[in-house]
Amino acid sequence: MFETIIGLEVHVQLNTQSKLFCTCPTSFNHEQNTNTCPTCLALPGALPVLNREALRKAGMFGTSVGATINRTSFFDRKSYFYPDSPSAYQITQLYTPIVEHGKLVIDFEDGSNKTIRINRAHIEADAGKNIHDGAISKVDLNRAGTPLLEIVSEPDMRSAEEAILYLKKLHSIVRYIDISDANMQEGSFRVDVNVSIRPKGDEKLYTRVEIKNINSFRFIQRAIELEVARQKEAWEDGVYESEIVQETRLFDQVKQETRSMRGKEEAADYRYFPEPDLLKVVVDDAMYEQICTIPELPDAKKERFVNDFAISEYHASLITADLENAHYFEAMLEQGISPKNAVTWLIVELQGRLSGGVSPSTSPISAVMLGTLVKRIEESVISGKAAKEVLDYLLENGGDIDAIIEKLGLKQVSDTGALEALIDEILNANADKVAEYKSGKDKLFGFFVGQAMKASKGSANPNTLNDILQAKLAQ
Repeated sequence: MFETIIGLEVHVQLNTQSKLFCTCPTSFNHEQNTNTCPTCLALPGALPVLNREALRKAGMFGTSVGATINRTSFFDRKSYFYPDSPSAYQITQLYTPIVEHGKLVIDFEDGSNKTIRINRAHIEADAGKNIHDGAISKVDLNRAGTPLLEIVSEPDMRSAEEAILYLKKLHSIVRYIDISDANMQEGSFRVDVNVSIRPKGDEKLYTRVEIKNINSFRFIQRAIELEVARQKEAWEDGVYESEIVQETRLFDQVKQETRSMRGKEEAADYRYFPEPDLLKVVVDDAMYEQICTIPELPDAKKERFVNDFAISEYHASLITADLENAHYFEAMLEQGISPKNAVTWLIVELQGRLSGGVSPSTSPISAVMLGTLVKRIEESVISGKAAKEVLDYLLENGGDIDAIIEKLGLKQVSDTGALEALIDEILNANADKVAEYKSGKDKLFGFFVGQAMKASKGSANPNTLNDILQAKLAQ
């Protein structure tokens, strides 16, 4: 039996307006090599100046995971020779990062949880982007110098499931505190996975393999599973020491395998030394106060939803896992509807109809529209069944809630005079069953309700109908 050891390095692109050490705008999908300057191209004589906003956002992350914020930190130079690095080095924080020793709690479906330690989070400048076009390779340096926050966990995760729970929680936190859009498809949230195995009960850490730059939770989980299987097979075949070497691998989603990319460098290979062009970074009292002031975090919002709205922890977890979902839910409640009904119509009805990566916030149904629809149910304007028809119509065609109710003829009849006349007709046409009901066959009440709903084509208000019918049958 083997135990899996997983540590994660996550590169979060900070959502500042300009790059880390110059005033060039950060960008995505702009024309190649247009957002560059002598500083981010590392031309002779150009000197870096630290982006204060990047420092503040990095510190906010530290506060969100209960970490130590180093009031004095330093930048270091990491040498490497890749075509997407115009300077042939990266400015990063090796020896004294801005954030150290945090923790993040992951929650399992059975209600248990586990604390994952965060070793550090440091600021660094991103490289450019290689574009491979057939036999030709090009370099786009628009991204060079973009501010990154690299978040490094301890090797505390023991399964792909734990790794994904950690990443989803981390993704949610950086969105909640608004330090990044964390768009995985655009590279704003990139994950490197370090995987090793060992016999259960063994405390030794064996050779770890790094799987580089995976851009979806599903692919991360699959990459871990494949790499663990590869290492177990090597161990069982007696070739672990020769086949499992410290290296960087890539995940091939088509072939469903990890394959070797390059040997993994050690710190000595990068020839780190203190960055000579930057002074030490000092967080003054004013900035420290800003760093310590962060928005409500997912766990706090979840607890508030449970306490204030009396919804289950499970439903609160589903809603607060995504920032837009949480905002959507709160906007629904602003329409004056019950939290219980809001949960049902958001999670069961709306989300149950969405597919293809569409979320409630990106669907054609706004929170105000869905809240209004639920309100019409609570006001007895329409039935729950009719509301589902309205929701289906809205997803296809859009429109105004009340206009659609009128157009589809779904408005409930609550006029007591009209319902009394309808019930009288049914009771007169079924005098024999009325007699049976009055003799003790109470189950016939459902028959009368069914007949009345059929006669009204489903438009009768059930509560009003039941009240009138009970009164008539009691006479």
